[in-house]
Amino acid sequence: MADLDDAKAALHLYLRGIREALIWKLDGLSEREVRLPRTATGANLLGILKHCLNVEAGYFGSTFGREFPTPDELVPLAAFDEDPQADWYAREDETKAGLIDLYHRVGAFADQTIEQLPLDAPGRVAWWRPAAQTVTLQRIIIHVTCDLARHAGHADILREQHDRAIGLRRDNTNVPDDYDWPAYVAKLTKLADRFG
Repeated sequence: MADLDDAKAALHLYLRGIREALIWKLDGLSEREVRLPRTATGANLLGILKHCLNVEAGYFGSTFGREFPTPDELVPLAAFDEDPQADWYAREDETKAGLIDLYHRVGAFADQTIEQLPLDAPGRVAWWRPAAQTVTLQRIIIHVTCDLARHAGHADILREQHDRAIGLRRDNTNVPDDYDWPAYVAKLTKLADRFG
């Protein structure tokens, strides 16, 4: 267990927890199920995972002068000129297992950056506006953790809509097991209808 009194260890612990949550939201689903668009803007579970792994590779890579060992597996910045959604879906030649494996490797790469550098290590985010490009490792860990947490929330909702699989972690959902969810939804609907 990380020493939560140590700022770097605490930040790293939460980042790794979100990464694990994103991966487990795909657990037990078929290729079709993880790729299927579930919102009007095409949000899908595998696309969320692919976006997040590319976020981590960029922020913990080039920002600190490091290159991911197999950059051809990532979405290059130039791809966004042709398709602004290039990292939000899996291409036909990409698989769920392959992208999960890639995320594990990207996670290990990001972890190396975090472990090897102090929190005040300087970095440069080339794709940010010029006045904001200079950053520290601490700022990037916080930025990426917030970004990934937002997308983990999206994945939570998409997975719940699919098969009602909900919760914080595989081994601890943090949600009551024996709760009468239909009654709860009916209660909230009745309350909302009072304002209709």
